[in-house]
Amino acid sequence: MTKVKIMLDSIAAVKKFVSVVSMYDFDVDLASGRYAVDAKSIMGIFSLDLSNPIQLVAHTDDATKFLDEIKEFIVD
Repeated sequence: MTKVKIMLDSIAAVKKFVSVVSMYDFDVDLASGRYAVDAKSIMGIFSLDLSNPIQLVAHTDDATKFLDEIKEFIVD
């Protein structure tokens, strides 16, 4: 399992993020406060508070390539 914080600050960013995440067969969740949604669901993502960074949890042991592809969304 891999956890990082991401920021999705526009509709275009959400669309691009979902298209990248959907290419992977492992589960990816996004959590904001006490809500968690499937990162492959555009509607789910828009139900979160996108004004703050969101916790991403990738359910895989080897997320190196995945994290490289989403690096533009990762924040410290």
